[in-house]
Amino acid sequence: MQEIKWDIRRGAEIYRVIYDPRFKSWIATGKIKRGETMVWRSGFSGWRKPEELPELASFFEHWEKQQLRRIKRKKLQVSVLSQPKPIKNILIIDDEKDLCLLLSDALSVKGYHVATANTKREGMVCLKKTPPDLVFLDLKLPDGDGINVLSVIRRLYPQTIVNIISAYGSEERKAEAMQKGARGFIDKPFTESDILKCIRRLRGGKKGVNLKGRKSKVKGRKSKIWSDL
Repeated sequence: MQEIKWDIRRGAEIYRVIYDPRFKSWIATGKIKRGETMVWRSGFSGWRKPEELPELASFFEHWEKQQLRRIKRKKLQVSVLSQPKPIKNILIIDDEKDLCLLLSDALSVKGYHVATANTKREGMVCLKKTPPDLVFLDLKLPDGDGINVLSVIRRLYPQTIVNIISAYGSEERKAEAMQKGARGFIDKPFTESDILKCIRRLRGGKKGVNLKGRKSKVKGRKSKIWSDL
């Protein structure tokens, strides 16, 4: 049987002697779409639209169905990400015990269940015990880099949101943290209002805020320790 060869006209350009398998692969992978070309082969009296030919129509349909599936998957992913995420259990990983105590008290009053850890090791123990909905993570820990902790959390607990809190927030470190899955970054010193605003945004499915810290009062107590970190 003689192999089919196509001439393809796209605009002013004509591609001649394109073998049938190659032409069909172009259609099936979206390199040629409906309405873009005209074709001719032996046995035709003139140029034809490829999407109207029975031997080619299924390849156009294959590509279009693939695109529809991709669009549906993307919409589903966007829908899941945009759904409000309940945040009840919060873990604070920071080497400053006083900061953890103040922040834990402030959040507990608001009805959150709060656990604290002052080292990377303690943080991982807390994570394994009860994976939290949200982690406030310091970048500088006595036994490791917070970025490494972030990577572990994102790998083992992908549903857990991580928001960085740090006094060492260079633009490079922020970019690295966000690239590795952090949802927000808050510079120290920060206020109780900053933390609650961050939680509200994350609960609504939005990215966390990148806030510059300010001097503050927490529950009426001067939080000098926050500004000293």
